Amino acid sequence: MDTNNWLLIAVSIIGIAALIGFFATKLAGFGKFTTSTFLMLLIIILTALFFAAGKIQAEFLSNVIFAVIGFAGGLFTTKNEK
Repeated sequence: MDTNNWLLIAVSIIGIAALIGFFATKLAGFGKFTTSTFLMLLIIILTALFFAAGKIQAEFLSNVIFAVIGFAGGLFTTKNEK
């Protein structure tokens, strides 16, 4: 197996471990924060897999990461209005 295959396996294992850790530590139910965190994890894992496979360029990967960081920052700093 070449380096590219090992990279894909490593990213897959890290992604699966992150998802297992997410579901092991979350409380029951899917609220606004849980769903958003789950979707951000999936997007980062899939983008990393596409990057490791050579299907996307580094510029696109960095754009996706910055978008996820911006979304997470906006999600957790919004005020609850009644």
